[in-house]
Amino acid sequence: MIDVNGGPMDWKDGLTVRDVIVAKHMRSPMLIVSINDTRVEPRDFDLTPVPDGAYVQMIHLLSGG
Repeated sequence: MIDVNGGPMDWKDGLTVRDVIVAKHMRSPMLIVSINDTRVEPRDFDLTPVPDGAYVQMIHLLSGG
């Protein structure tokens, strides 16, 4: 089990940041992700594994004028 923005999510072997983004329907091009308070760069979303028991925080940045 992992914690995503304060809520539980089932964990599976091989789970990546991209898998979590897709599962949580996060589609913003401006998304900040951290795992256990360590930031993950967008270029690494597909390759970064999420360990069992991790706290994942995803924040949408807003822009506009």
